[in-house]
Amino acid sequence: MVTFEPTDGRSLPALQVGTELPMMSADLALANYERRAALQPSQLASYSAVSVIHAELPDSAQQGEFEVERTYSAPHTLLFKPVRFVGDKFVKSNIIARVLQSEVDHVEKDDGAATAISPENYKFSYKGKGEAQGRLAYVYQLKPRSKHVGLFKGRMYLDAHTGSLVRVEGNVVKSPSFFVNHIQFVQDYSDFGAFTLPVHVHSEAKARLVGRTIVDITHMHYLPVAVQAQAIVPTM
Repeated sequence: MVTFEPTDGRSLPALQVGTELPMMSADLALANYERRAALQPSQLASYSAVSVIHAELPDSAQQGEFEVERTYSAPHTLLFKPVRFVGDKFVKSNIIARVLQSEVDHVEKDDGAATAISPENYKFSYKGKGEAQGRLAYVYQLKPRSKHVGLFKGRMYLDAHTGSLVRVEGNVVKSPSFFVNHIQFVQDYSDFGAFTLPVHVHSEAKARLVGRTIVDITHMHYLPVAVQAQAIVPTM
């Protein structure tokens, strides 16, 4: 089993692949999730991925799809490179561009700790077993401790065998802008080595002037780089 060794001496546990693991207790699954989530920000040096953003305005039957290459470098850099776009340019400039800009702003402002799914930001309440992405999961109700932008009221699903984050869903408690409100979402996650990263998000909201909006974002081809791996890259 591969682990990454943080500079503070603790290790970020990697998930075993291809091994049938025994079920954890709900408390242990939550503790394992919290430990991994707390360590990941300091251990993820960078990643690259491809994202496909599909947005539609049901009231006007307008839609568009934008594929981009994304590159993240810790701690404050997120860049997008356009690959292709099909559809209505109004959707691209007024919906998709706003979504991408909100991601950039989140990274540049270093809002990670303030919006993390952590005991500092949420109260957790165990609700029983469920299923997400075809995996047996423990379900926890999340109640935000404040109405900070980026927090939500909803549920979290953790893999019952590993404690890995599988899904979060709910309603955003405070709109990030005057342009949009009443945001509902479902976001799925997968593990890439020692890191857990989002792979799909479906969101619906009401936007001023254009009405109901539906956005689906799929992330694929992740190539995460750990801090230690980056540090040992030879220089010429």
